[in-house]
Amino acid sequence: MPEQPRPFTDADIDSMPVLVRRRIEAMVLGPMIRAFQDEFGEQEANKVAQRVIEEVAQDQGAAMAKRAGSNDLTTYLANKGAWSANNALETKTLEMDEDRYDYNVTRCRYAEMYKELGMQDLGFIFSCGRDFNFPLGFNKDMKLTRTQTIMQGASHCDFRYEVQGGK
Repeated sequence: MPEQPRPFTDADIDSMPVLVRRRIEAMVLGPMIRAFQDEFGEQEANKVAQRVIEEVAQDQGAAMAKRAGSNDLTTYLANKGAWSANNALETKTLEMDEDRYDYNVTRCRYAEMYKELGMQDLGFIFSCGRDFNFPLGFNKDMKLTRTQTIMQGASHCDFRYEVQGGK
């Protein structure tokens, strides 16, 4: 008797490499946002898309903290493997301790993928735009500082995480 396919669960999504998720999302959301840009104007459509994606990211950060049972920086870092899976990011760690994690992204396959899809302008909204709200949802005292991204043409992305105050 052939093996029955197992039912699809949310856990499958959480274990999927984020690069794969972003490609699927871009293939659906990209044409939709382009249509909204044509109908309502690029600036207005992008503003709404950015707001929605930031809200989703914050909710996802809170869900990750709940699943992990902790919201400290060590737990955050231990659970970020899906973002780098399939060599999606090449990074160089500059500083890391229990309250601080500074690193640079020196290669970003997300940026490469969005460029390949003709959506480099939307890539910042789809991926980079989540970067500040996800950790905020994970821990309201976690702050990210970032001044540049490969997606926007810089040589590297400069991520600086700091947990401020009580955890």
